[in-house]
Amino acid sequence: MAKCEKEIEITIDGKKWEDALDKAFKKANKNAKIDGFRPGKAPKEVFLKKYGKESLYMDAADEAADLAYQTLLKDYADDVKELVARPDIALTGIDDKKVTFKFTLTKRPEVKLGKYKGLGIKKDEVKASEEEISDAIDHMRERYAEDVIKEGAIADGDIAVIDFEGFVDDKAFDGGKSENYSLKIGSGTFIPGFEEQLIGLKSGDSKDVKVTFPKDYHAEDLKGKEAVFKVTVHEVKEVKVPELDKDFFDDLGMEGINTKEELEAQISDNIIARKEMEAENKYLDELLEAAAKDVKVEIPEAMISEELDRMIDQYSQHLKMQGITIEQFYQFTNSDENALKDQMRPEAVKRITYRLMLEEIAKEEKIEISDDEAKEETKNLAEKYQMKEDEFLKTFGGLDIVKYDMRMRRAMEILKK
Repeated sequence: MAKCEKEIEITIDGKKWEDALDKAFKKANKNAKIDGFRPGKAPKEVFLKKYGKESLYMDAADEAADLAYQTLLKDYADDVKELVARPDIALTGIDDKKVTFKFTLTKRPEVKLGKYKGLGIKKDEVKASEEEISDAIDHMRERYAEDVIKEGAIADGDIAVIDFEGFVDDKAFDGGKSENYSLKIGSGTFIPGFEEQLIGLKSGDSKDVKVTFPKDYHAEDLKGKEAVFKVTVHEVKEVKVPELDKDFFDDLGMEGINTKEELEAQISDNIIARKEMEAENKYLDELLEAAAKDVKVEIPEAMISEELDRMIDQYSQHLKMQGITIEQFYQFTNSDENALKDQMRPEAVKRITYRLMLEEIAKEEKIEISDDEAKEETKNLAEKYQMKEDEFLKTFGGLDIVKYDMRMRRAMEILKK
């Protein structure tokens, strides 16, 4: 047994055990088939004569397990307070006089901190370059681009509306024909060499386009084959990207953005905000990793098991948002829950280590959160998420969870210093 585990035996006997057996009898008697009696109407002594008292033991034990757990919470409150995982319960003895359960409690393991101050980790400085701002604006303009009919010849970047039919050895092949197909020249959609040969053609022009299928082409019968596509151009369109003018800013509908300079300033702020968040996350990860490097802790298996269950549940919810069930994921990846847990185990161990380390730092630094501080934080968070305070507390897990979260954040502030 690990150092942080403790075994406690609890016996339920006397009237409590008799009451549990009586409840088990009433439940079993409802479906009992005894000659001369309707289900549920047979006297207890008649039922016991046919089935025996032992037939009630398992149902009565289920009832008594709840009583044993309540006794554990009441009589071993100090031990329960230090639990870091659900107690494991095992039935160790049962007869007509009593039932005995053994609870295995997993208590918080001993944590020995390494260096956690003055770690020398620097947060990356962030800025938005002119190229990043320019690229972002170009992408915005492309989203509002329009395809406009063009009178002249096809050029790179134009859209050609074409009919085509492909032939290999003068024979048409499956999938090689289409009508009124919109092909953007330079997109690389078609076989190499096809799009370039359309440059210079005009609406109404026809041409035999000669190409060679790649050797790694997906259709086995076309790999490396020479082909001729008979192409007719119906229409030529050019992509008109809007200028940075009033019409464009009106289409954007961004409040307070009416000039190029204002748009650049807004995009710069957005880029910096995104990079700042990424830099902060990277900074925190590096701090935790550096502080945990010399932490000594023996993590009990029960803690790892619970963390893995949480992670599987979170991953399942993430998949569900994408329209995939966890069962479908296992089928797609030819795996199962055990395989996924094995994959997640290192991350689970890391998360637990960080959590225990921060708890120990909070203890070492005597970080305590008062009820008033937690209530003020609850008020602020409820306003942020536009919820009533009692509704927020119910969702978040209660005031103690708010206190815990605040202690962990203050412990992180210690690392930052």
